[in-house]
Amino acid sequence: MRLKGKVALVTGAGSGMGRAMAERFAAEGAAVVVVDRDTAAAQTTLDRIGGEAHGMARGCDVADSAAVGRLHEEVAMRWGRLDILVNNAGIGQVPGDGFEHYQVRAAERGRQLAAGETPTVHTDMIVDLNDAGWQRVVDVNLNGTFYCSREAVRLMTRAGVGGAIVNIASVSALSGEGPLSYCASKAAVLGLTRCLARDLGPRGIRVNAICPGPTRTPMMQSISEEWARSLERAIPLGRMAEPEEIAAAALFLVSGDGRQMTGQTLSVSGGMAMI
Repeated sequence: MRLKGKVALVTGAGSGMGRAMAERFAAEGAAVVVVDRDTAAAQTTLDRIGGEAHGMARGCDVADSAAVGRLHEEVAMRWGRLDILVNNAGIGQVPGDGFEHYQVRAAERGRQLAAGETPTVHTDMIVDLNDAGWQRVVDVNLNGTFYCSREAVRLMTRAGVGGAIVNIASVSALSGEGPLSYCASKAAVLGLTRCLARDLGPRGIRVNAICPGPTRTPMMQSISEEWARSLERAIPLGRMAEPEEIAAAALFLVSGDGRQMTGQTLSVSGGMAMI
C-alpha cells in the first residue's frame, strides 16, 4: 500500500497504459481520478478499481484549458489535495498529418534498401502535414500536459503538500522515428519535464518522464502490421512492452521508492533506447 492516503489523477486512463496505471495506483491504496476524453471508457476503468468509493471518473479533453481547470476544481472540492498527476493522454495520428502517405513511402523505401537498390523514394512527411494536423497533436500532447501540470501544481501548492508528476513521452522523442508532430510534441514534453523539475524541486514536487517503447495499446493498432513487426525486430528484448510494465515504472516514480528522482527520463523500451 505504497500510495495509501494519496490522491492520484491519471489522464488517458480509459484504456492502455493509463488504465493500467489507474489500476496499479488503486491497488496501492490511492484514490484515483480517472480521466479520459471518452467518459464511458473512464467509467469502465473506475468500475474495475472499485467504483466511486475509490475515486471518480470524468470525461475531459486535456487540450481544453477551461475544462482542465474545472476538473481540478472538482478534485479540490472532494479531496482538498492532489498528490500525483500522470500526464498520459496523447494522440499519434490525426486527419491531415500525412502519415498514411509516410507509411507507404517508408515501406517502399525499405524494400528498395533491402534489395540493395539506391532508394528513389523519400518519406517527406512534412510535405503532407497540414496546419490542423500539426496543431491537434501539439494541443493534446504538449499543451494538455502543460494545462494539467499547471492546475495540479496550483492545487499541490495550495494544499501545502509535495507531490509527483509523471509525463508520458515516447521513445520517438529520442529516436525521431514516427509521425513528425508526435515526435516533436513528445520531445517538447521532455524539455517541459526538466524545467518543471528544477522549478518545483524546492517545493517538494518531483517531475519525471517515461519514454515507453512500442507497447501493446490501442494506439499501436493504428500502425501497419509490417511496421509493427519492424518495431519488434528493433527491440533488443525482442517484444513489445505490456501496459502493466509501464505502470510499474510510473509507480516507482510517484511512490517513496523514487523519492530522490526528479527531472529524469526512464526509457521503458526493452533496450530500444539507452540513455
